[in-house]
Amino acid sequence: MRRFATLVFLLLFTIPFGVSISGCSKKTAAVFCNGGDTGPVVGQVATINLQPKIFGISLNFAQIGQVGSPAAIDCKGTAVTVTGYTYATFLPNGQPDMTIADVQPTTGRLCAGTWNRNTGGGIADFTTCNPTNKSGTVYVIANGNGVSSNPLPIFIHPVVTNVTLGALSTDCVNDPATNCSPAAFITQTSTCAQTTNGNGCCAVPVPPPAAAVPATGCVSQFVTSQLAARVLAGNGTNISCQVGHLSYAPQTASVVTIDQNGVATAQQPGSTVITANIANAGSSAGFFSTCPPVSIALTASVGTGNSTSVTVNPNNVQPINAVATDTNGTILTGLSLNFESTTPTTIPAASAASVTPIFPGAAAITAVCQPPTCNPSPFNQIGLFGNGKAVTSNPVLVTAPGANSTNLYIASTNSFYLVPVDFTQPQLGNPVRLPYQPNSMVISNDGASIYMGSSFELMTFSATTNSLGAQDATVPGTVLAVSPDGTTLVITDPIRQFVYLYNTKGSIQTQYGGVATHAVFSPDNTTVYITLGDYNASTGVTTPNNTLLVHSTFTGWYQTTSSQSTSDVAIGVPSVGAFFGGNPTTARSYCPVTTIVGGAPTTSSTTTNLFYPDAGVLGPQTDRIATTNDGLHVLGATVTPTPTLTDLAISHPAVGTVAAGPRLPINACPGQTPVTAPQTFTTTTAFTGALPGVTASAITGVFPTSDSKIAFVTYQGSGAVVPAYTPQTTGAGTLGSIPLSTALGTPIAPIVGVVSADNQTFYAGTTGDNAVHLITKQSDGTYKDTTTPLAPKLPDVNGNIVAPNLLVQKPRKATS
Repeated sequence: MRRFATLVFLLLFTIPFGVSISGCSKKTAAVFCNGGDTGPVVGQVATINLQPKIFGISLNFAQIGQVGSPAAIDCKGTAVTVTGYTYATFLPNGQPDMTIADVQPTTGRLCAGTWNRNTGGGIADFTTCNPTNKSGTVYVIANGNGVSSNPLPIFIHPVVTNVTLGALSTDCVNDPATNCSPAAFITQTSTCAQTTNGNGCCAVPVPPPAAAVPATGCVSQFVTSQLAARVLAGNGTNISCQVGHLSYAPQTASVVTIDQNGVATAQQPGSTVITANIANAGSSAGFFSTCPPVSIALTASVGTGNSTSVTVNPNNVQPINAVATDTNGTILTGLSLNFESTTPTTIPAASAASVTPIFPGAAAITAVCQPPTCNPSPFNQIGLFGNGKAVTSNPVLVTAPGANSTNLYIASTNSFYLVPVDFTQPQLGNPVRLPYQPNSMVISNDGASIYMGSSFELMTFSATTNSLGAQDATVPGTVLAVSPDGTTLVITDPIRQFVYLYNTKGSIQTQYGGVATHAVFSPDNTTVYITLGDYNASTGVTTPNNTLLVHSTFTGWYQTTSSQSTSDVAIGVPSVGAFFGGNPTTARSYCPVTTIVGGAPTTSSTTTNLFYPDAGVLGPQTDRIATTNDGLHVLGATVTPTPTLTDLAISHPAVGTVAAGPRLPINACPGQTPVTAPQTFTTTTAFTGALPGVTASAITGVFPTSDSKIAFVTYQGSGAVVPAYTPQTTGAGTLGSIPLSTALGTPIAPIVGVVSADNQTFYAGTTGDNAVHLITKQSDGTYKDTTTPLAPKLPDVNGNIVAPNLLVQKPRKATS
């Protein structure tokens, strides 16, 4: 039986201090605590606190510790300075003892055993802690200015070698846990009858303030649960009741909070390692899971209701509503969702769950709970209880009506010049000479910077000042993509055989061996999908191979292979995976296939994962592909065996309570079993047909408008037409061709293109006339080449005019 009461010895140890000696000098009158003229005086020590009052200090045999600094206050709670303290140790019955634990009388330095005293030989006292190997609990009291502190419990025990979180104990004799310990009481005055086997435990478990943490599942947000641990010494002995009060700390603080009593309160979705702190050391003790969302429903407020499609005028704020529900049906709050836009140049999505179109255009907005900022987990437990996997909402389609003007930038891989065009001005801009011939060109979504690769360096062109900016010779090669936030480039160097993720501020973030052919970022910037190829140094040609590369901010680099060569990549809408051109066309899901080691999942399970698994798509051959913003189509074109366009209609199978329907699967990844099933995408061929009037040796691009109403195809070859395909919500679309204007000569083929942000114009760079044609939308909704083409007159090194095969654009306000 342990009791903590006022001890006679402690009363003797305490020397009352209340005598005042007065002399002849004039002194400030004493202020008494009770406001009268007798009793304790304000400014004199009334209380001394040693922390932690209830939970004390835990020490292994022979371990040295330190009592915390005492805090003295007067009767008004004001801090009082004490010049020195004396310390002593006592047993629970008030008897002095120095055989279990000893304290240096003037410094409070602790020894889990006995300090050396009067050793001789020049050895100073209190420098060697001699183990006595006696387990037990003693109390340290600090005395200063005649006042004694609260008794601070010191728990002495064998060396701890293992701490494991688990279920609350129901048998304190044979399977004790920390809920059997007398230290589990939240006050020192609470006691219990102990077991008779000497393990120091209460005979029956201490009633917990909350239910136990489930061993085979997660805990919903804001639900409390009691942590319990089993503590073992080096010989395997269970010493859970001898070590005192454990303190717990989550590795990821956003997932759970844990109070001083070991009560865990679930916070944001995710899982985390829990560290148990004992004997002045921490060790990984277990795992805690806050239930992940299984669905995120996204809507836009329209009038008095909600809709998944909305029209918003530019510069108007449109709130977006997100309702996330976890595996137990709890509605989650405070999630760190990433709001994504498929067209951030014109309609960016704000982190505050709103959309404010900057320019006319169209976009699909989705919300993603994306690890590691939302629903994180340790790497070796990704997928356990659904943590560590992304959850994506349904898309909300936003249309901003109107028209804008355009700034167009024209260059060629065969010329040293770049020509800027501002369509609010009547003439072309002055050509800008570049240090090297560019081999690639991309523009940031904010329209501020154009990045051009070359065999010698990376060139950065300011689209605000129309001048060359930074040059970096450390990263020669081809620029394949820029992240939506404009911070990262994908650059490949075929000579050095590296793929770089390059920070646009001027440094390589990370690199991977290989030669890339195409790359695409997810709208939230966290993932980039890359196709690789084999570089032939003698010809300078890179041939696609079957290696795929993915980089994620959560899992890092991941390389996998497909069953065939992949010629292009396009991100899904929503971004739950990516589609790859090739024969056949395939897809990969962002949901890993999780295997739970050992079978049935528990909080101590670990997992292995196959990342970016095949999504079960086997479509017709495509050389270049693109996805539409409405999420309904994968559009691809090939020259084999003849120039052909294919429209793959996207749908998803029924999963759980979600019925089968159009677009890619949303919400949580497939549910937990010992081995999760791969997430599959369903595609059917809605249309396939020959590109009319085209003789092509290569497809160079497929360009859908952001409103998903039409797509244009560019190619190398001949035909003097721009193939255009009009997809339908369901069923086959219409494939036609747009004749190219002959106003500046005889065009042969459109080899490059870019769609204006407002979808009113498709700019096509052509061979033959070496011009840029403006395929404009007519009042009847069709597109025609009726405007006089632009003649950038890009010269090669010999002064010959060459075809513009590099185009980028950015929107700007129209002047009329």
